[in-house]
Amino acid sequence: MNEPPPHRGKSRRWLWALCLLAASALGGWQESLPGAREVGAGELRLFGFRIYSARLWSPGRPLAADTPFALELTYHRAISRDELVEASVEEIRRLSGSAVSAAQLAQWQAQMHLAFVDVEPGARITGVFLPGLGARFYVGPQLQHEVRDGAFARAFFAIWLDPRTRNPELREQLLGVAAP
Repeated sequence: MNEPPPHRGKSRRWLWALCLLAASALGGWQESLPGAREVGAGELRLFGFRIYSARLWSPGRPLAADTPFALELTYHRAISRDELVEASVEEIRRLSGSAVSAAQLAQWQAQMHLAFVDVEPGARITGVFLPGLGARFYVGPQLQHEVRDGAFARAFFAIWLDPRTRNPELREQLLGVAAP
């Protein structure tokens, strides 16, 4: 006759359900990079205005060419999906030059339209670089889109990490070689 009171079983089920929800909410991009630690962080500012905060995560440090990583951008301004895509295309074109054809760039532009969303202050988009596989994009904790194209992934993340980036100070901060 040591049966628990009826409300006790319901409490345990609720607790179990909450644990499952919490685990799925924490999943997100971290499932792709178990053991990832912050490599570096910084901010993009234009004309004195904060555009976004950036954090680079990786299980390996220093970051090597074949190391997976996540680039997390938390926006401080409202920016449309079209503006995000267009800025990315312009930078890929600038950095890649003739190595990327117009047709390839158009395909990548279509992929970015699927990966990005209109952002408001506080919105977070995280891109995960998976060497040899491509990239995954998360909006908050949810997978938004996966691009299975290693050339796209390299070209896209070069926007921040290539030595010829437009923001060398942010690059150094992300790579952990300069103070934020």
